Amino acid sequence: MKTFFINTFFKKNFTPVCVLTLLFSANLLNAQNRKYLVLLKDKNNSTYSVSKPAEFLSARAIERRKKQNISLTERDLPVNQTYLKSISATGATVRYTSKWMNAVLIEADTAKLRKVLNLSFVKGIEGNTALDSPFSTGGRIGQKTSTKGKIDVLPDYGNSLSQVAMISANEMHRRGFHGEGMLIAVLDEGFLNATTLPCFKSLFDEKRVVDTYDFVGKDKNVYDTGSHGTAVLSTMAAYVEKELIGTAYKASFALFRTEDSSSESLVEEANWLFATEYADSLGVDVLNSSLGYNEFDEAQTNHVYADMNGKKTIAARAASWAAKAGIVCVISAGNEGNKSWKYITTPADADSIITVGAVDRNQAYASFSSLGPSADGRIKPDLSDMGQSAVVAIPSGGTSTANGTSFSSPILCGMVAGFWQSNPTLTAMQVIDFLRKSGSQFTKPDAFLGYGIPSFERAEVLAKNILAAEKEIQTGFKIFPNPFSSLQNPSLENEQYDGRTFYASLIDIYGKILWNGEIKNEVESLPFQSFSPGIYFLKIYNEKQNSTLKIIKNTE
Repeated sequence: MKTFFINTFFKKNFTPVCVLTLLFSANLLNAQNRKYLVLLKDKNNSTYSVSKPAEFLSARAIERRKKQNISLTERDLPVNQTYLKSISATGATVRYTSKWMNAVLIEADTAKLRKVLNLSFVKGIEGNTALDSPFSTGGRIGQKTSTKGKIDVLPDYGNSLSQVAMISANEMHRRGFHGEGMLIAVLDEGFLNATTLPCFKSLFDEKRVVDTYDFVGKDKNVYDTGSHGTAVLSTMAAYVEKELIGTAYKASFALFRTEDSSSESLVEEANWLFATEYADSLGVDVLNSSLGYNEFDEAQTNHVYADMNGKKTIAARAASWAAKAGIVCVISAGNEGNKSWKYITTPADADSIITVGAVDRNQAYASFSSLGPSADGRIKPDLSDMGQSAVVAIPSGGTSTANGTSFSSPILCGMVAGFWQSNPTLTAMQVIDFLRKSGSQFTKPDAFLGYGIPSFERAEVLAKNILAAEKEIQTGFKIFPNPFSSLQNPSLENEQYDGRTFYASLIDIYGKILWNGEIKNEVESLPFQSFSPGIYFLKIYNEKQNSTLKIIKNTE
């Protein structure tokens, strides 16, 4: 049974890489139906084509790729339909397919599984094992409860101000960015009573939940189980007077149940993959998941830290594929910091995503927050924000406080949506890059908070300044060393020196001018040793030329 709302909620799991043969263990040699992720060899003779994407992607999904210059590849094509018919003919039940992995989740006993594995187009099964738990009841956990509370239109954050203001999402709201037009997918264990809670009244009245699906129960109802998902959603989408205002309370959402609360098994990672592909096809911009995996009911399928390399687990591969499709994935780091595991869980280890750790309201590291780096040495978490004593909605009505990276992730996810709304020409990777650079310890990241606590304001100024700098003339000048430290002043070299005088201004990320000077020599020492660590812009100009260079001062 899972425990949520406290810092032990995080799940433990995963599955090894694909293999070509099945090693039958004693518990498989029976007539029990189990779930297997069958890997296919190819997509030969597909009825789909990358030249006709409208046959398998929504217009919104196509437009997202187009804006970011992302080309469709064979990986985006659905599974060969003829192969599915052949698998069904064995008597196995086809539950879901994965275009990115080119795989099929089936339910079969060992006799039917043998028939499937004998098909010429089948490569093997993922992880050399069944994915579901033999202990799973397959049922829903949770009962509908009564609701209470009220909602009004006044923008009073109440006790939720700390979590919103920490990442300057309140300033984002002041500037008119609340997530309008952005589509956020939420993958969780269910969203119990969400349709009846006052804090979500505007969300449902305005029909901004555009799709739902329960990948455990195979139906559209995600509202009859899972208090955890309700709390997670509330940190983004809630709007209730003087109690809780989410960071993206005007965004649209797709809600998916991928988690079976009755067990811990590899199939939940497969569900995560299927939901992520579904989110891609809908045209989702941003995806939040407050789930993590490192241990299962069947100990032989557990992960080890070496698996947290962003390439091995099903969930990590799915997150990376989503990133390549132009989606910003915002993922909880995990709540293992004060446990024996200690490190991030998957899919927080994925590359090209935002992995989120937790701090308290004083911006101090929360001891439960999982540590980095990834097993292959990448900075993890990427960013951190408030996950201790976060204000969340509860299914019985009203609000409570809760601990966990489960909540720091969606709080930040809402800000990500608003920042992208404010800067619609950015690619997903540019969004991630600017938010990392806005981190409170960008120049000196660590295994506790990563690049630190991000800020909408800092990211906004960075985006405006850097994009503007890229449009200006960048030739003729070079700064060295860059980054520099307090040990020496950086120098500016005029590579096309002809005796002319240039004027220069040092500007911080907020646009404030910190220094003005003249550049008269071919190599000029810049008196910047005493400035604080961070990112700066040096604007160089005269009557004929303008150039802007980015300078970074490191922390010793």
